[in-house]
Amino acid sequence: MPKLPVPPLPSAAGRKALRALSYVPLLDPHLYQPSAQRPVRSKMRELRRDTQVAPHSHPWAQMAISMGGVIRLSLDHATYIVPPSRAIWVPAGLPHAVTMVETAKLYTLYFLPARAGAGAQAAWMDQPAWQQCRVLQASELLRALVRELSTDSDADAPLAPEALEREHHLSALVCDEMRRAEVMRLGIVLPRDKRLQHLCEAVLDDPTRHAGLEQWALDTGASLRTVARLFRSELGCTFTQWRQQVVLAHAVALAAQHLPIAHIAAELGYTPSAFSAMVRRSVGMTAAAFLGQHQLQSSGR
Repeated sequence: MPKLPVPPLPSAAGRKALRALSYVPLLDPHLYQPSAQRPVRSKMRELRRDTQVAPHSHPWAQMAISMGGVIRLSLDHATYIVPPSRAIWVPAGLPHAVTMVETAKLYTLYFLPARAGAGAQAAWMDQPAWQQCRVLQASELLRALVRELSTDSDADAPLAPEALEREHHLSALVCDEMRRAEVMRLGIVLPRDKRLQHLCEAVLDDPTRHAGLEQWALDTGASLRTVARLFRSELGCTFTQWRQQVVLAHAVALAAQHLPIAHIAAELGYTPSAFSAMVRRSVGMTAAAFLGQHQLQSSGR
C-alpha cells in the first residue's frame, strides 16, 4: 500500500505549528461487504480530530460523509476537503486515507457494482463520471437516509426480513439522491516533482504566508521560471489557479465552524468583495452557496 500524502489542515489559530496525527486501524471492511442481497452497506464510527484511518483500498466503491465535522480524503496525488454538507465518492480499488479535521461521526457506504451481482439498477456506477473521485452536494434527504441505514456488521445477527426490505428501499433512495447531487469542485491535485511537493505542502499548511510565487519558490532550490513551468507541466494550471483551490478548501473548513463570510475572507487575506469574486470566478456560484451558508440561514442556525 503506498504512503499517501495527508498533511493536516490546521485551524486558523494553529497554522503555524502543525498538529500530529494519531492513526486508527481500519474496521474490517469485509464485515460490511456488499452483496446481491444487501447491495449497499453502511458502517459508522465516531473519530476525534487529527485522527487518520490507515491508508487502504477495497474492491467496491464507497461514499463517505461526516455528521458534524470536516474530513479530508487523500489519494496518492490529490486531496479533498469535505464538510458535513458534502459527501465524497471513491471508486473501487483506489488507495485512500481519511483524516478527521474535526471530531465527527464518519459514515462509510459500500456499493456493489452491477457486474458483481447488483443488477441493472447499479449500472450508473460503471459510467465514466463515477470512475473518479467526486465531491457531491449532500441534500438533507441524503443525510437523513444515511443515518437510517443499518450499520450492523456481518458479525451481528442477520437483519430480519422487514428490516432487510426497508434497507433495500433506503439504499435505492440513497443511490437516486447521489445521482441527482450537484458535483462540487473541491479536489486539490498534488505534484510528483519533489521540489514542487515541498512548495505545495507549505501552501496547504498556510496559503496566506506569502503573497506571490516568487517568495514561495525561494525554499525549493529552483528558479521562479522553473517553478512556474512545473506548475503548468505537473498540475496543468498556474500557481495562482492552484492556490485558489487551496484557499477554497480552507474556506470550506472555516465555514464548517459557522463563521460569517467576512470573517472567512479576512482569515484568508481577502476583502469580502474580493473573496466573493474569486469564489464566483473559480466555481461559478456565490460564496454563500459554495460554503453552504444559505443552508444554515434556511435552517435557522
